[in-house]
Amino acid sequence: MSIYKDYLKEIEERKGQGLQPKPIDGAELLSKIIEQIKDVENEYREESLNFFIYNVLPGTTSAAGVKAKFLKEIILGESVVKEITPSFAFEQLSHMKGGPSIKVLLDVALGSDENLAKQAAEVLKTQVFLYEADTSRLEVALKSGNTIAKDIIESYAKAEFFTKLPEIDETIDIVTYVAGVGDISTDLLSPGGDAHSRSDRELHGQCIFEHNKDMQKEVLALKEQHPDKRVMLIAEKGTMGVGSSRMSGVNNVALWTGVPFSKYVPFINFAPVIAGTNGIAPIFLTTVGVTGGIGLDLKNWVIQKDAEGKTIRDEDGEPVLKEMYSVKTGTVLTINTKEKKLYHGKIELKDISAAFTPQKMEFMKAGGSYAVVFGKKLQTFACKTLGIDVPQVYATSKEVSIEGQGLTAVEKIFNKNAVGTSGATLHAGSYVRAEVNIVGSQDTTGLMTSQELEMMAATVISPIVDGAYQSGCHTASVWDDKSKANIPRLMSFMNDFGLITGRDPKGKYFPMTDVIHKVLNDITVGDWDIIIGGDSHTRMSKGVAFGADSGTVALALATGEASMPIPESVKVTFKGQMKSYMDFRDVVHATQQQMLQQFGGENVFQGRVIEVHIGTLTSDEAFTFTDWTAEMKAKASICISEDDTLIESLEIAKGRIQIMIEKGMDNAKGVLQGLVDKAETRITELKTGIKPSLRPDADAKYHAEVVIDLDEIAEPMIADPDVNNEDVSKRYTHDNIRPLSYYGGTKKVDLGFVGSCMVHKGDMKILAQMLKNVEAQNGKVEFKAPLVVAPPTYNIVDELKAEGDWDVLVKYSGFEFDDSAPKGLARTKYENMLYLERPGCNLCMGNQEKAEPGDTVMATSTRLFQGRVVKDTGEKKGESLLSSTPVVVLSTILGRTPTMAEYEAAVDGIVLTKFKPSTKQLVR
Repeated sequence: MSIYKDYLKEIEERKGQGLQPKPIDGAELLSKIIEQIKDVENEYREESLNFFIYNVLPGTTSAAGVKAKFLKEIILGESVVKEITPSFAFEQLSHMKGGPSIKVLLDVALGSDENLAKQAAEVLKTQVFLYEADTSRLEVALKSGNTIAKDIIESYAKAEFFTKLPEIDETIDIVTYVAGVGDISTDLLSPGGDAHSRSDRELHGQCIFEHNKDMQKEVLALKEQHPDKRVMLIAEKGTMGVGSSRMSGVNNVALWTGVPFSKYVPFINFAPVIAGTNGIAPIFLTTVGVTGGIGLDLKNWVIQKDAEGKTIRDEDGEPVLKEMYSVKTGTVLTINTKEKKLYHGKIELKDISAAFTPQKMEFMKAGGSYAVVFGKKLQTFACKTLGIDVPQVYATSKEVSIEGQGLTAVEKIFNKNAVGTSGATLHAGSYVRAEVNIVGSQDTTGLMTSQELEMMAATVISPIVDGAYQSGCHTASVWDDKSKANIPRLMSFMNDFGLITGRDPKGKYFPMTDVIHKVLNDITVGDWDIIIGGDSHTRMSKGVAFGADSGTVALALATGEASMPIPESVKVTFKGQMKSYMDFRDVVHATQQQMLQQFGGENVFQGRVIEVHIGTLTSDEAFTFTDWTAEMKAKASICISEDDTLIESLEIAKGRIQIMIEKGMDNAKGVLQGLVDKAETRITELKTGIKPSLRPDADAKYHAEVVIDLDEIAEPMIADPDVNNEDVSKRYTHDNIRPLSYYGGTKKVDLGFVGSCMVHKGDMKILAQMLKNVEAQNGKVEFKAPLVVAPPTYNIVDELKAEGDWDVLVKYSGFEFDDSAPKGLARTKYENMLYLERPGCNLCMGNQEKAEPGDTVMATSTRLFQGRVVKDTGEKKGESLLSSTPVVVLSTILGRTPTMAEYEAAVDGIVLTKFKPSTKQLVR
């Protein structure tokens, strides 16, 4: 059967799923389609024309290369297709977003046919995705006296590709759709279990609202009832998009409610409208900007205050909320983009100017942030080539500089890495283009990142980036047919692009499934670095790291830059003494609890950088804190360390990078060796005092300061989803932190999980020692609930084997992973025993294996959202309680939550994380 017949067969299969033909990205299939177009008698000619015109992915896909070549033949008269005139061929090229299409347009524009050259020039003036090879051709032609090249470059200098775009509408009518009450996780918009389909946008679109067909029909009904309005998705009494950046979530919302980007490119929509009572989660809001969307902070429910300004609370101690205005489903509202206000009819409801900053309005006008980023670079090139100043076309980058005010840690990092500024010292609120040092891509978003790179016509990683890594951790649990089809292809693309990849396309080194955040934490060797990663838990113990959508990751890889406001900071310091039987995870949870108590229930961390003066914790332990800041809804976190502590952390990182080199993971450019060299240089600077560790200024200004009292932490702390709370908005929030004694040693636990990015080698050693303790106390170790253990990295496994702890774990386990025969099917039933799983995300991700529906899970992981780790049944809601390793282990041995006496006996003699606040000045 021919490749085209195979495609037709696939189309029929997709019809059964209610899907259109899958967009074409392969050269072989499109070549066959072109062959059929040229054959005027071919029975498939008409549908082949439709596929060619309307169903080919743009950018640098191999299909785009074939399409551009054929369009060039038509323009030059070498091929004649009556349905595709030369002018229509130019129009097609204008929608192909760079790469091969730009090469064709330049070939024609710089060719000998003056008429065609002028037509090509007019199309080129609308394009922004040009790279150095393209701009170099224009520059050479200009210097040789080519008038067409001069005309194009002059247009670029004026940024006509932006200025000639239509302005955004002054008023946008919307109709509301409440997608949920309380915080809405991006899992609702793009479930983790459907990660395999993210690159097939139409197929993935079917999973929105976790496949809830009734909700999908309601959205379609609203669109039908209000054809002239846009549907706005709302998180009532909550924040929209908590949990992760999830570009696929925004893509799904845009697919159902947005605007088609091009009639020639299927299933790519932009300009979604999304809102929440408490706004949009920070990293998700960035993703909305990528698509030129609108994200509103509604504040339609407000905490009530008494005459003294204190929070009014109900009989349960919860803040009393008052509804300021209704946004119930079906409410028609109007956004005025000029006044930057939200209206109900003629009634003004809310100032929404934060959603319509000059930069955000540029994203909306350009159809997304990529076009603005590339447009600015193109304008800069043109002006430099012409020897003129850059005309003020784009909004000036906002620069906030306050004389006499010191700098927070994040302000110092951005001042160091900022590009294109006036040179003034910048404070929070400034909008900055900054160079990026480290970039991470994970496997369930990586395919989308590779698509984004193709669509922005990028072919190689920016030389600005120190290092970048592509992981295989989110699909580590089960090596199923979906993984076998997707992951090798992803690894090959990223390896060719210039990333270090967990899996070697050539098979020279053993496939690694290490958790992405752990690898990034090791390869980040600069405390002044900026890190961008395709996951919300991109939170490092060194530098400042931002979780990002797949597109922002692609942009960072392609350009070596990221653009964002410098966030405000909240300073966190510690006092008191940590009790010997407490785990540092308890300090992390207590930080959130004490912060909420100190600020009357207001989360001052949300959207800000947590500057944690952790001082004496090395990178592995400190990462436990920064990792959890995603659940605190913080924008990012920065660890302020003593010099000696930072040196120790860098030595650890240097050793782990060296192991990667020895395994054969370095590339031809010696990226990993370069990181080792950078670490050695930084260690020398610290030891000699040339450049001490990053510290804020003593007179820096913070949004708030929080002091955590370690003396108050008297027992293990548990984040509880509170699944049966009568107030739906109070369920599935990470803010509900409870002490172990709350459960009275009676709450049944059905499964335990020790793993995810929240654990490190120390947790595995604690597990081994606890098992020995229990055997010594009881004569044997018997599990009354299953315990799933997934070390985050292979390095940890190797170190545990060398130190003898792995043998202890194997002794008590009933299953040990085998890389020579990885699981091909997800486990659906668990026995009461210890499972030693392959390094990776495992249950925390929820896209492959899950707990049994209705289970109560006690886990070290990060996510407690509904359906993430465990689904509900008709009789019982699944619940995922989050706690420290000792609590998880003991809960599975007992089959219930332990009492304090049982807990203290189980950890007796075990050295848990020791943490004493630094006594040194951690400011300058």
